[in-house]
Amino acid sequence: MGPAATLDFYAKLIAATPATREQDHLRVLIDSNPGVPDRNLALAGGAPSPEAAPGPVLADMARGLERAGADLLVMACNTAHAFEADIRRAVAIPFVSIITETADAVRREHPTARRVGLLAAAGCLEAGLYQRALAERGAEPVVAEGALRERFMTLLYRVKLGEVGQGARDEMRAIAEALIDQGAEVMVAACTEVPLVIGQEDLPVPLIDSSAVLARRAVALALAAD
Repeated sequence: MGPAATLDFYAKLIAATPATREQDHLRVLIDSNPGVPDRNLALAGGAPSPEAAPGPVLADMARGLERAGADLLVMACNTAHAFEADIRRAVAIPFVSIITETADAVRREHPTARRVGLLAAAGCLEAGLYQRALAERGAEPVVAEGALRERFMTLLYRVKLGEVGQGARDEMRAIAEALIDQGAEVMVAACTEVPLVIGQEDLPVPLIDSSAVLARRAVALALAAD
C-alpha cells in the first residue's frame, strides 16, 4: 500500500534472515498496491461506498498471492488490519497479524510497562486495534487525541509522499515526546511509515518497530515451515 513502507519492510525481512549465501533467503511475493482505498477515510465514520471499501481489494490481493504460491501472508500496514477478517475469509493459508505480534513483543520485551504510546494513524486508533490487544495484555494505551492526532495525520501523508528529511523527523519526535509527557513508558511505531522518520536513537524510551517485529516473525515462521 505505502510503497516506501513496503520497501522498508522488505529490507527488514532480508536483514532478519540468517543467510550465509543468496540461496538461503526466502522466496518473497510482494503485491505493492497503492490503489487500495484509503484505510483512514474508510474508517472515519459511516460505511464507505463499494469502490472506496478496502476489504474486498485486500481480499483479492490475498487470493492472488495464495494462487501464486504463498504459504503465509503478512501485511505491512497496521491500519489495514481493521479489514483482517476479509483477508482471512478469502484464503486458506495463515495470515500473520502485525497487531498481535507487536503487542506480544511489547509484553515480552517490556513486561513491567503499563502505559504504551501509540504512534498510529487515525483509522488504526478509531478501530481500536492496538487498544484491545494491549488491554488483553495488561497495558494501557496512550494515544494522540484532537490536534495532536491531526498533526500526526498531516505528517503521515507528507511521509507517504516522500518527505523524510529533518523536518519530518523533528515533527514525529515532537509527537512522540507529547505521548511520553502523557506517561508513555514504551513507544510503538504502530504505523509502517513511522520508522521511515524516527528510530530508537530519537527517543528517551524504548521504541517497538512493528515492521521489524513482523519481519522477524515472518522469517521465523517461514524457516520453521521448511
